Amino acid sequence: MAQLFSTFKSKDLTLKNRLVVSPMCQYSSVNGFAGDWHLVHLGSRAVGGAGVVMTEAAAVSPEGRISPDDLGIWDDAHIAMLKRINDFIRAHDSAPAIQLAHAGRKASVSSLWKGDRPLPPNDGGWFPVGPSALAFDPGSTVPTALDAKGLSKVAADFRAAAKRAHAAGFQIVEIHAAHGYLLHQFLSPLSNKRTDNYGGSLENRMRFPLEIVDGVRDVWPENLPLWVRISATDWAEGGWSPEESVAFAKALKKHGSDLIDVSSGGLVPNAKIPVGIGFQVPFAAKIREQAKIATGAVGMIMQPLQAETILTTGQADLIFVAREFLRDPYFGLHAAHALHADVVWPVQYERSKPKH
Repeated sequence: MAQLFSTFKSKDLTLKNRLVVSPMCQYSSVNGFAGDWHLVHLGSRAVGGAGVVMTEAAAVSPEGRISPDDLGIWDDAHIAMLKRINDFIRAHDSAPAIQLAHAGRKASVSSLWKGDRPLPPNDGGWFPVGPSALAFDPGSTVPTALDAKGLSKVAADFRAAAKRAHAAGFQIVEIHAAHGYLLHQFLSPLSNKRTDNYGGSLENRMRFPLEIVDGVRDVWPENLPLWVRISATDWAEGGWSPEESVAFAKALKKHGSDLIDVSSGGLVPNAKIPVGIGFQVPFAAKIREQAKIATGAVGMIMQPLQAETILTTGQADLIFVAREFLRDPYFGLHAAHALHADVVWPVQYERSKPKH
């Protein structure tokens, strides 16, 4: 059996394979609600053989959205449609997962196909918040630095979102601490210039993200997995580093995280990122080896044999696939055929299953 199609246990949840649909923003929500697009988009990837189907970043508050069109989970009314989607995913033997997110200073911009530009409050946007009053770039709105009350609200929003996620039938929650969004902003010295207990030293910069993990872990069922996505490096001088990522991963393990989803970048607009085939995989391998925690590899993983090699060489435990699943919703089934793994196809499609 190919390693990609072997089972993987995270807490009490056993995944049928090691292939994860990575979170990908769809910018197709109104007031945070999932709709028919999300049902078809996420559901088709479950039909297509993924072991885990994860939503895009779901905002824990309205002001935590990247754009006005983001998925949300800040209101109990969001639960019903998410549960309908999750029921479908689970019926096809995939595990539904949700990424809980707050965009911080990168909030209040228009969607990709609507200009991808900052939206001021008088143009459908809102005032963003962050660890410090530093804008993402010269054209972005300067965020309000979070005070004690603001920090408490964000923490409460994450906890409430986790409770809703459980009510909606999700089996995995992932906390988004990557790509330059709020929790990553606290981690990096390039965006965190605070002089209180949440800024300065590595211990202080990790403090708020770890408090968020603690809060979610307290309300999320102990027998279900809690994952965290991080950016292993800012790809910028003086920024967050792979060595700090190892230290953070060790702390996350102590605070109840079960897996680190290892990405990179996103904090600053001028980073020089050497994008290429599997360019982030070494970070997942480093964290897995040095922090002794399960990792997921993501980024330019496009071929079944490439994914299989990452697993068999011990560089990661799970494979997160993004754009290839956009190009091919049935990538899981096609990968199984390429790797000569005999997997179960939906009975409706069984007649078209290729023979080995």
